[in-house]
Amino acid sequence: MSIAILIVDDHPVFRFGLRALIGAEPDMLIAGEAASGTEALAFSRSQPTDLVLMDINLPDINGIEVTRRLRALRPEARVLIISMLDDATVFQALKAGACGYILKGASGEETVRAIRAAAGGEAIFSPKIAQRIMQHFAKPPTASAFPELTEREREILALLAQGLTNSVIADRVSLSIKTVRNRVSDIFSKLQVSDRAEAIIKARDAGLK
Repeated sequence: MSIAILIVDDHPVFRFGLRALIGAEPDMLIAGEAASGTEALAFSRSQPTDLVLMDINLPDINGIEVTRRLRALRPEARVLIISMLDDATVFQALKAGACGYILKGASGEETVRAIRAAAGGEAIFSPKIAQRIMQHFAKPPTASAFPELTEREREILALLAQGLTNSVIADRVSLSIKTVRNRVSDIFSKLQVSDRAEAIIKARDAGLK
């Protein structure tokens, strides 16, 4: 049976390339395409697929959050991240339920192999990503990043690093939007940053996930 695949990426040229690559494989078919997280979730509600190829930088909902929601919607769904990002985002993706992570610069052969592996139940990573994971687990235990933050503030900062809005964070941690807004301001003050972008950079550099 063919592997039914949903492509989620907001770049038409990249989707075209994946269509061409997948279309040349006799055991794969394109079940659908989505240019946003909202479209991906709508498609998944109406039609199950064997594998979702997920970008992270989507125009509406962060791909990691889409992965989390999609897995809650269809626990059997397998999500393979295909992204330009080579950073601690990989750990956030795995926590969200992704079964693999490959880079957009991967060769066609590597991409096809990753699709088959992910659809077959394996965890699959680009060599560079696998090396990052190995290095992460090879590190000796260290003190928690940002000891000046409370545990709740660290939790909110980690969600900020995923690109989530205050309203989504409020739902996730069961706080009011006003409370989250105040906590975010406290985080900015303690980290000595002026905006979300600077806070996210600091969080990712520290490997907060």
